[in-house]
Amino acid sequence: MPRLPYCSPFWVRLGWLLPLLCAFAPPAPRPDYAGLYRDGPRLEVDTRREGDSLRFYLRLPAPARLGPGHALQLTVWPSYEAKVPLWQDSVPRRQQHPRPETEATRLSFCVAAARLPRGAVLELRTSPVDAKEDYQEPTTTAWLRLTDALLTRPFVLIDSLGQPLLRRYVQAGEPFGVDHFGLYQPVRWKRYAVSQVAALPPMSRSNAAPGGPAVLPVLDSATTRPGEPLRFDEPGLYSLRVGGAGAALSGPLAVMVADNDYPALTTAAELIEPLRYLTTSQERQRLTNAADPKRAVDKFWLDIAQGNQSLGKELIRRYYGRVTAANRLFAAHKAGWLTDRGLLYVVLGPPPSVRRLFTGEERWFYSEGGVNGGPVTYTFRPRPSTFAPDYYELVRRPEYELLWYAAVEKWRTPPTALTGPNVPRAR
Repeated sequence: MPRLPYCSPFWVRLGWLLPLLCAFAPPAPRPDYAGLYRDGPRLEVDTRREGDSLRFYLRLPAPARLGPGHALQLTVWPSYEAKVPLWQDSVPRRQQHPRPETEATRLSFCVAAARLPRGAVLELRTSPVDAKEDYQEPTTTAWLRLTDALLTRPFVLIDSLGQPLLRRYVQAGEPFGVDHFGLYQPVRWKRYAVSQVAALPPMSRSNAAPGGPAVLPVLDSATTRPGEPLRFDEPGLYSLRVGGAGAALSGPLAVMVADNDYPALTTAAELIEPLRYLTTSQERQRLTNAADPKRAVDKFWLDIAQGNQSLGKELIRRYYGRVTAANRLFAAHKAGWLTDRGLLYVVLGPPPSVRRLFTGEERWFYSEGGVNGGPVTYTFRPRPSTFAPDYYELVRRPEYELLWYAAVEKWRTPPTALTGPNVPRAR
């Protein structure tokens, strides 16, 4: 496999000057992160520690605009709610190592690790900042929490062509590799038993969720030779570590291996499972036991639409489009639609407004769906783990019960009511 280039740090000479410049910068507006959850092309990022530097790998969707007026800007903030950054600077064009592709442009550059404090957040932007607009455009903006794992991991996942994979899931049978900084090292992997439990409704008691084992059982494990491609045919959760016997192992990196065409849904079983947010277990069992389960799913939606084929197709497109988007956005130790954020994303749609607090919490604001059709807020608290570093848990409250049943009913209401405010919007 081709080796990714070595990186040398830059901006070191400006280290003393940038904090002074930032101290006189005007306070920035509090960002609204809702745009980052919009389905579609986005700026993808991964990192690898290389000596005393951290290398960044970016993939910009076409048309990528860089250069005069569209500099690659880096800003480090003490927290998501900070009004003044720790420092900010742009990456010189000569340091970006651009590699154009058919539908994107790849970039690679380094930052001195000493300039990236643990616990801070990094904003990467390829478009000018609009002081009157705090909307985060997913094709030009990305945010990273500077965790210990991110700052110290000395390897990156690569595809079969040797390019950074930029995701934490692969399809069963998909070849990929691990590119380690420095000498080639063997990769040790383990496959764990993980229950694919769907998120509970937002009014559920926190102790109603089935408890998992304190330590995940290991189903399989092996060590591959240095530089040998990886290919897992069995779906599940895998943990990768780099290093040989007698050498220090790097921290683990979790990879979800998914069935079929993940994040898309293709089989009848994949189409039936997400309906658990709208149906009873008896309804899903009837769909599963049908002579033709896939046709039974179509009939389920057609019955809701009372025979209106156009409306039935539109409901299918909207619902499963949200499931697929949730799979891309929130994949963790399980499929994205199974997570707490995936639950709300599928049933309520992408949040119109999202704020992130200094604690790391996310608050999703919906202008409709509350009491008497008013606004409602849902709070997610970070629950990071070795296997799911970006996992968030919904703060469940009993007062959400009527609101949730009303949201589900919008999907189950006959078309005579789907002409008004009850229409599940495609947001």
